[in-house]
Amino acid sequence: MIIEKVINNNIISAYEKSGAEVIVMGRGIGFKKKQGEMVPADQISKIFRIKSRTLAEQFKELLANMPLERVRISDEIISHAKDHLKLKLNQSIYVTLTDHINFAIERVSQGIEPQNALLWEIKRFYPQEFQLGIYALELIQDRLDILLPEDEAGFIALHFVNAEYGTDIRDAVKFPDQMQAIVDIVERDLGILLDESSLHYERFMTHIKFLIQRKYPREYQCSLKVAEYIMQATGSRLSEEEIMYLSVHIRRVSTIDL
Repeated sequence: MIIEKVINNNIISAYEKSGAEVIVMGRGIGFKKKQGEMVPADQISKIFRIKSRTLAEQFKELLANMPLERVRISDEIISHAKDHLKLKLNQSIYVTLTDHINFAIERVSQGIEPQNALLWEIKRFYPQEFQLGIYALELIQDRLDILLPEDEAGFIALHFVNAEYGTDIRDAVKFPDQMQAIVDIVERDLGILLDESSLHYERFMTHIKFLIQRKYPREYQCSLKVAEYIMQATGSRLSEEEIMYLSVHIRRVSTIDL
């Protein structure tokens, strides 16, 4: 790889043999280096291959003045989400999560502890993402000896919700309230309490998340084509619910990943 630009002592942008631009992280990798020099391979700890030029530029700008350990922590949290939880994430998570973690650490160092009004709803409707937020807090405490409040686990969870479903973070903030309202309608109208531990409840929540996020028109149209093929090939007609779930899965497998 050839150095394209030194961002700081620990981050550079470079060109691979294929001509693709990448962002390279490593302690001291940019120290006294210049454009056009070879990247010292023994100093590379992470290569970010971000496909969107806009996202890549935002990421480089973000990393320019950020402590290396905070970048590493963010990357480790994302890797945990992908490798252990098998989440499909939009590459925007590298910008949004890294920025949020840096900002959260700065806030707590100033004695500012934000209140997350949706914490209970996030725990209830996004348990996997919330546990990922708890993992992030534990990692930050272990590496930096900085204790962030539980509210931050909720905020981190929303960033992953956003990256999973390709929504705007402002929409992700609205989801728990909207989902709770739908659950309330069902329980009130039928005079029942839904069993939150059941598989049927989990499927219901997945369906609601999908509906709230406006169905993803491209993925929905793709699922209709798949359904039509299945009908022609096997004579079996997919239900509307099966088509909806198929759309969700098409969305997840087609989300930009790193």
